[in-house]
Amino acid sequence: MADSAFQIQYRQEYVALFEQHQSLLRETVTTEAVIKGQQAIFLVAGSGSATAVTRGLNGRIPARSDSNTQNTCTLQEWHDLVRKTGFNVLASQGNQRQIMQMTTMAVLNRKIDELIINQLNTGTVTIGSSTTIPNVSLFQNGRVKLSNASVPWDSNVTLLCQPSFIAYLEQAPEFANAQYVDIRPFTGQNASWRDKPQAYKWRQCLIVEHPNLPGRGTSSEKNFMYHRSAIGQAMDTSGMQTPVGYDQENDYSWARASAFMGAVVLQNAGIVVATTDGSAYA
Repeated sequence: MADSAFQIQYRQEYVALFEQHQSLLRETVTTEAVIKGQQAIFLVAGSGSATAVTRGLNGRIPARSDSNTQNTCTLQEWHDLVRKTGFNVLASQGNQRQIMQMTTMAVLNRKIDELIINQLNTGTVTIGSSTTIPNVSLFQNGRVKLSNASVPWDSNVTLLCQPSFIAYLEQAPEFANAQYVDIRPFTGQNASWRDKPQAYKWRQCLIVEHPNLPGRGTSSEKNFMYHRSAIGQAMDTSGMQTPVGYDQENDYSWARASAFMGAVVLQNAGIVVATTDGSAYA
C-alpha cells in the first residue's frame, strides 16, 4: 500500500506556445488601407532617370514625359477559425476562449509577413551563395547594390535576416560596438523593450531578425535588404474581423480572424536577396 497519495496541481494560467504572434514587417513596407475593392493600385512615379538638356538649335527646350508605373496588388481573403466544444472549454486548463482569440490573431499576423516575404523572394538582385558566411562585407555588398540603383540610404532601409545572420554580425566589432549601433537590444534601454521584437539599427538600416524566412537552418538561407518603397502591402483595415461567439444548439465556442490583404513588389531594384550558409547554427 502506498505511503502517500500524491496530488497533481494544474496551473490555470496558460503558457504561450513558441510561435510568432505579431507582424514584424508591416511597418517596414509601404502600406495601403483599402476601403473597398479587390485591388489596390500603387503608383511609382519619377523622372525615369532623365538628365537636364540644353536648348535646341530651334530655340526650344526639349520636353519629356514623367515615368508613371501603376502596380496592382490583388487582395485575397484570409481566415483562421478555431472551434471548441463546451466540454473542452470546461474541462481544459486556462481560459480557452482567450486562447482562441490570441491564436487566431497570431495566425493572421503571420500571414501578413508571409505575403510580404513571398514577394521579397521574387527579387532578382542577388548576392551570396550556399557557401557564404554572413559578415559585414556581405552587408556592405547589399548596401552598394542599393546605392548603385539610386536607392536612398535612409532610415527606410531594412535588413530582414535569419537568426544566424545576426549571430555572425554580433561577432563583428564594427557591428557590436556601441559607437556604431543606435538601437541596442542588449541594453534594453527602452521602457517597453520587453513588448517589442528585438532589432538593431546600424548605419541607418533597421535590422530585423525573423523566424520564418526561406531556407531557415540550411546552407541556402534567404535574407533580404530592401527599401520601404520597394514593396507594397494592402489590407482592408476597416473590414478586418475578429469575432467570437457561442453556438447554443451544438454547444461550442468559436473565434475567427479574417482580413482581405495582399502584397506586391513596387521596385525590384530596391530589393537585394542574400543567400547565406546558416547550417553551422542549425
